[in-house]
Amino acid sequence: MDTDATITDSGRTPTTADDAHGEPPAHAEPAQRHKEPTDRQYIFIALFLAVLTAIEIAATEVGPDGPLLIVSLLVLMAVKFLFVILFFMHLRFDSRLFSLVFYIGLGFAIGLYGVVLATFHFFVS
Repeated sequence: MDTDATITDSGRTPTTADDAHGEPPAHAEPAQRHKEPTDRQYIFIALFLAVLTAIEIAATEVGPDGPLLIVSLLVLMAVKFLFVILFFMHLRFDSRLFSLVFYIGLGFAIGLYGVVLATFHFFVS
């Protein structure tokens, strides 16, 4: 029997990456590094998104017409997109590479909207 190998409370033999207590380091598991939002925070985020949606609807009904309306709706769209992907899709706690993919997609979407609107001469006063 090997006397150098000790069994930890979890029933496994510690490796060189383990700390003195037999626990894996903080960088071993991404799930151990972050704290998930609580139910209360999810409800707050959902209410915030609902308020932004109400603002978008109100802006289309009684807000300004023309380019100012489109720009304000694009900004609200981007904020809502970021909140959804960061919290509900858990991208805030994932790899930065995954976040970069979504941010690039958001930039392309806004650019595409701008090109289409410019093609139809929407921004001409």
